Amino acid sequence: MRITPDNPLLVYSGRIDWSHSHAPVFIFPCTSVSVRFTGQVLKVHVENRHAYWDNFLGYLLDGEQSVLRLPENGTAECEIPIESGGEHELLLFKRQDACHELVFLGLEIGEGERLLPARQNPKRRMEVYGDSVSAGEVSEAVEYMGKPDPVHNGEYSNGWYSYAWMTARKLDAQIHDIAQGGIALLDGTGWFNEPEAIGMETAWDKLRYNPVFGPAVPWDFKAYTPQVVVVAVGQNDAHPEDYMKEDYDGARAVEWRARYSAFLRKLRGIYPEATIICCTTILGHDPSWDRAIEEAVTGLQDEGITKYTFRRNGSGTPGHLRIPEAEEMAGELAAYIRTLRIPGWEEEDL
Repeated sequence: MRITPDNPLLVYSGRIDWSHSHAPVFIFPCTSVSVRFTGQVLKVHVENRHAYWDNFLGYLLDGEQSVLRLPENGTAECEIPIESGGEHELLLFKRQDACHELVFLGLEIGEGERLLPARQNPKRRMEVYGDSVSAGEVSEAVEYMGKPDPVHNGEYSNGWYSYAWMTARKLDAQIHDIAQGGIALLDGTGWFNEPEAIGMETAWDKLRYNPVFGPAVPWDFKAYTPQVVVVAVGQNDAHPEDYMKEDYDGARAVEWRARYSAFLRKLRGIYPEATIICCTTILGHDPSWDRAIEEAVTGLQDEGITKYTFRRNGSGTPGHLRIPEAEEMAGELAAYIRTLRIPGWEEEDL
């Protein structure tokens, strides 16, 4: 029995392109669809749009996580093995960033079986703006803890193991993870879309921002209002030149701090009631970037915008963080958020 994407019993999360109700497009990591069903047959129908790396689709079936390899381009019918009948719960999610786009074309369950109401999204809502660490890139390479990244082609990247989604789960919060590997704050710096690098100042308010897939598409902020916003950018701005480290009072460094402040003011304009938490991560970087963020936050004089510094800030595994390090960050960040007064979050529920 075919289940179309617009079935009201499906529950979605993430910035999703709903231009076509029977073909929603998942773009950001941690974007998901949940479903409950009966029976022993489950097939997922998708279309993959490839930009780089190998692409994979993550899923949790009855709490057990696994992964599906996607075709480089085109449609696919992916069968998920089920050992027994009865009721089942599926969470299908995007593991990777805009290295690909995933078109969800629906599900297939056994004839005569039933679709059941899926678990609803939590009332608490988070949004994270970040780079590869926030996206969970190379997180599964746990055998390389404390070592540089292994040679890989996307197979180790998994948003489920990003500190961003881990933090949200610890707080029972829904997440929109606006994270892209290699992205800096400013256009023209960082690794994403080099040599014409696109920064978060361009991507933050978009639904689609990777030019490989066509013109940029704006995001409708009325569709989702987070109570907590985490801004974790600034590490990739040191590429190709670490000007904050080399000349903290130089023109480029001063401009960066001004534009970081401007970015926060834009977020505040969109989310006047949100608590905004600024940070970097334990990924290796020069502490001058944290000093710059601290200065920008202090200068705004907004009690709802804070700076958090992780205990091992800037001293984690070179390359990318592994699962235990993301868990470490998530534990710290969740504990910090619990100390804050978040409008819309009941203290006794935290």
